[in-house]
Amino acid sequence: MAMQVGKTTGAARGPSREEPPDTGWTATGEGTATVEAVAADRHRLTAVQGLAALSLDAMASVAYGPEAIVLVLAAAGAHGMGFTLPVTLAIAALLAVLVASYRQVIAAFPDGGGAYAVAGRHLGRRTSLVAAASLILDYVLNVAVSVTAGVAALTSAFPGLHDERVGICLAVLVLVTAVNLRGIVDSAKAFLVPTALFVGSILAMIVVGLLRDGPVSTASAAGHASVLGEGATTVGALLLLKAFAAGCSALTGVEAVANAVPSFRAPAARRAQRTEVALGALLGVMLIGLSILIGRFHLQPVEGVTVLAQLADASFGHNAAFYTVQFATVVLLALAANTSFGGLPVLMGLLARDHHVPHLFALKADRQVHRHGVLALAVVSAALLVLSGGDTNTLVPLFAIGVFVGFTICQVGMVRHWQAERPRGWRAKAALNGSGALLTGVCAVVVTATKFTEGAWVIVLALPLMVLGFEKVHRAYGEIGDRLELGRVPRPPHRAHSLVVVPVAGLSRLTCQALTAARSLGDEVLAVTVTHPASEDLRSAEALRRDWELWNPGMELVELASDRREVGRPVSAYVRELARSRPGAQITVLIPETEPAHLWQRMLQNQRGSVVAHAVRRDTDAVICRLRFRVGARTERTRS
Repeated sequence: MAMQVGKTTGAARGPSREEPPDTGWTATGEGTATVEAVAADRHRLTAVQGLAALSLDAMASVAYGPEAIVLVLAAAGAHGMGFTLPVTLAIAALLAVLVASYRQVIAAFPDGGGAYAVAGRHLGRRTSLVAAASLILDYVLNVAVSVTAGVAALTSAFPGLHDERVGICLAVLVLVTAVNLRGIVDSAKAFLVPTALFVGSILAMIVVGLLRDGPVSTASAAGHASVLGEGATTVGALLLLKAFAAGCSALTGVEAVANAVPSFRAPAARRAQRTEVALGALLGVMLIGLSILIGRFHLQPVEGVTVLAQLADASFGHNAAFYTVQFATVVLLALAANTSFGGLPVLMGLLARDHHVPHLFALKADRQVHRHGVLALAVVSAALLVLSGGDTNTLVPLFAIGVFVGFTICQVGMVRHWQAERPRGWRAKAALNGSGALLTGVCAVVVTATKFTEGAWVIVLALPLMVLGFEKVHRAYGEIGDRLELGRVPRPPHRAHSLVVVPVAGLSRLTCQALTAARSLGDEVLAVTVTHPASEDLRSAEALRRDWELWNPGMELVELASDRREVGRPVSAYVRELARSRPGAQITVLIPETEPAHLWQRMLQNQRGSVVAHAVRRDTDAVICRLRFRVGARTERTRS
């Protein structure tokens, strides 16, 4: 038998049973604290594991970043294609600025949160909420885009699966979600091999391609129509700006490490900084190397074949190495969603700590997993996959806007940080962040303007709506806190007359146990039963009244007449009347229930206890106790 007690008013602020205690000193001494610290640290990331768990989005972007540049410049023909390397170098320079900036963010904000934490301290709460909303949108869209892009690469190799792409997308999403529910360390270990395979194959392709005088094979592009423009001899600044903004999609995911610093092992900040630098170096080398190969092989974009596939064909030839690159790309694109599963739950936990989203998002499971954040991300991403029909082109226009808004806010906040802290060399650091903010701000404006009619309006509308939602949740928690007088010293507790109401439907061992518990809890116990005017109900009520008098438990049985066949409302009305007639009494409603030994047997119950509890919670301020009487082998042994 077990009892669960819950007050119907207020909001619990204490830690959930799902959340393990914070690591630190305990009453049992240093030894226990050390054991707890080691156990908690075991479920956190090393620098290498962090690179696998949090960089998949950025790594996978080399599959579509260079292609985005090429497709824009192709409008100016072969002359425009000659600007691929200069545009990529500009993006690489911006990448270096972002890596340096987020390295400083990690050191200044070791609790994670990235742009949200920076803006919250230096730009005000409203701006921090805009940053948080942009990051959430980016994380959600990253999951959808990564999964659909990976499945698109798969269906390109096996066209017969094209009609099943939505189902395949959902299956991949379920797989990634399941791995992340086991813990971020397990997900990092699972993705180490695909990450290493992809990075190794891309670097090998670049090295081999640089040793070639010309393309080994063009079989992959044979028979496909070129999308290269004709007759253009000049390249305007607007085209270059659009190419730069399009190619900056390769920078998505750079902020993920700074958002998830608490996921690293101690010293967390130092490990996260190493991971950030390694990510920037690998991404920069791959982007520049691929752009050099594009110019070296005089590549022309064609319909139906990716730029990366053409480069693999040109470097390796149409052989096993070519298919290895394609396979690694498919796997990594499909799994790049893991970056969001590593970063968004931590961000949601910080928002919950600041009372901008429900507090359940701050809870952690026993593997240091923000389980509710992982599940919420999976559900929203699944909805996007279904609504988009598994089509990458429907989602990509929405992808980069959120991350550029977050980049800009974060770097403006870091400029304010240097101005406030003024460490040695702060002017140079502020100039670095300021130039980065200018560049990413221009990118955000250009991408929004050029993609507005292609779906970017959804992001423009969603950002302010999310901020308003955060504000509404914050106000609600503020009102609850005011009612609970949080932060104030309460009046001394005092003893009130305790009145316990026990709903009963008949005499049984359960009734006896409930009244025994009620007598232990209260000064006065009232047993109540609901009667209905139907003839069979009247006969049952008469039998209960007669049996009650014979049993004589030492307390009155109150009959509550009800014209309708309902139980909850009569009991809640009686409790309200008691509260009015005895204003100083503490009223408790103790609801006895049986708990079957097997889950399927719960379907056999009439749920009267739940109905009564719901009505009392809705209509009164009484305390609700739900007494569980376990039915099974243990009960049988007790009887014998």
